[in-house]
Amino acid sequence: MDCGLNTSNFSFLIWSLFLIGLSYSDKFHFETAPKFKFVKDAKFAPRILSFDYIVIGGGTCGCPLAATLSHGASVLVLERGGSPYTNPEKINIHNFVTSLSEISPLSFAQQFISRDGVLNARARVLGGGSVLNAGFYSRASSRFIRESGWNETMAMFAYKWVEKKVAFEPTLLQWQSAVKDALLEVGVLPYNGFSLDHLYGTKIGATIFDKEGNRHTAADLLEYADPRRISVYIHATVHKILFRYNIEKRRPQAYGVIFRDAIGKMHKAYLSKRSRKNEVIVSAGALGSPQLLMLSGIGPAKHLKAHGIKVVLDQPLVGKGMADNPMNVLVVPSPIPVEVSLIQTVGITKFGSFIETASGLSIGHSWSERLQGIFEFVSNQSGQPSSVMYPPEQKEESVADTIRSLSNPILKGGVILEKIIGPRSTGHLELLTTNPNDNPSVTFNYFKDPEDLKKCVLGMKTIIDVINSKSFSKFRYHNMPVEALIDLMYHIPMNLRPKHASAPFSLEQYCIDTVLTIWHYHGGCQVGKVVDLDYRVRGVDGLRVIDGSTFYRSPGTNPQATVMMLGRYMGEKILIKRYFQEKK
Repeated sequence: MDCGLNTSNFSFLIWSLFLIGLSYSDKFHFETAPKFKFVKDAKFAPRILSFDYIVIGGGTCGCPLAATLSHGASVLVLERGGSPYTNPEKINIHNFVTSLSEISPLSFAQQFISRDGVLNARARVLGGGSVLNAGFYSRASSRFIRESGWNETMAMFAYKWVEKKVAFEPTLLQWQSAVKDALLEVGVLPYNGFSLDHLYGTKIGATIFDKEGNRHTAADLLEYADPRRISVYIHATVHKILFRYNIEKRRPQAYGVIFRDAIGKMHKAYLSKRSRKNEVIVSAGALGSPQLLMLSGIGPAKHLKAHGIKVVLDQPLVGKGMADNPMNVLVVPSPIPVEVSLIQTVGITKFGSFIETASGLSIGHSWSERLQGIFEFVSNQSGQPSSVMYPPEQKEESVADTIRSLSNPILKGGVILEKIIGPRSTGHLELLTTNPNDNPSVTFNYFKDPEDLKKCVLGMKTIIDVINSKSFSKFRYHNMPVEALIDLMYHIPMNLRPKHASAPFSLEQYCIDTVLTIWHYHGGCQVGKVVDLDYRVRGVDGLRVIDGSTFYRSPGTNPQATVMMLGRYMGEKILIKRYFQEKK
């Protein structure tokens, strides 16, 4: 009988015992969102620090990863943003749009415009994207887990560990219920009820908002951490990873980082020398991780040299495979009041499109003007054109009246959206400057692959059927056909792409013209290209990348559950291997 560590039964036994051993961490549970004593502003950090693990990025993956690692080693987390606990109202469900669109230097979101002309945002806060998103929580499909090379049982343990802190069953009110019934009416079957699993048909997913509308984020998973072994510094921007040449292995080896605090002081953090298995782990997100690798000298040599960066490792695949799930929407004004709701109902189609909805958010001129302001602010910073290209003046009177009516603050409505699985279309990321606070240049190439466009069209057809359904009829102005809603979208500054409103109308062109992001971008440090199956950066020692930048496609209907799970999963895997190596 083979009793090696690689046998599945023995691994599962060890994993189970390890989980039981870590269960004591519940004694650090707080009943309310804590202000952790181990979270401090980086300006109070020593000039020189030493830890077993340095986690760059306290985001959706970095927080669960660091919390787990703290039960077997000392961990330093460096987060460039602030804390979500300083102003709880800011992350309440009612302030979703405001928090996401804020452009203050201290805002939780850093706006950027892709080279495709689509406004996007990257998180800049402890907890990462889970502080900004629409809150939907749903696991990846079994197929995604298998294709990622993860043990399904171990992954399920990790999901449940996350869900104990942040996942809630939502209360379905009128708007969400109507969309659910409409999806079933138009054939998105079967109905799977409330479920965390990724299942074809219509279902209700979990949410990270509790009954009072308070958001629970990946930062809450730091409640699991051993406070004696973890230090988290916020407003700590890592400028580069430090490497030395390992003569024995004839390759670079990471040994520390340099970071700057909010008042400009530089600090150095080194890996402690008590174990050769100590590592720097980059969890800075799909933009931040490839950007930081490049700033540290790992990337396409020609591109790095053009920016005056010393090449540590010529790795042409860093920044490649960037993708973003395209989202297209219809705004639906309602003749009756609607509840404030973010994503709860989802239709998972077999043709590769997900149908989701939100309601009660302001859709009037103030929202339109806010978008325009963000476009101008980011465009002026990036050098991209700031003008929005509108269609020719062919406004029917009914559409003009509709736009004017949307300025009424009493009028509410919602959006019904679709995003496609995958996507197949990919792009790339490059540095614009050597300042880590600046956004890199990123191109997603929305709908470059015709299969993506086909899925969008089918998704939009499903949305139109939902709006025209009997189940949804009470939320419709009956004198406003869907064609008017589509025309309305051409008069709202949704993105910076050229508009081609024309007759006959084309859903293909509508998808291309009005594409938005759903903030599910990924790639740039993909498994098998930049990192191996254990997320070690290929060609160097002492360095991993663990976050959504390693994905080939976005998992399920929303990636946050899987990104949090991955942090827990890899944290346990690293500690188990560390334990056996130290016993040798």
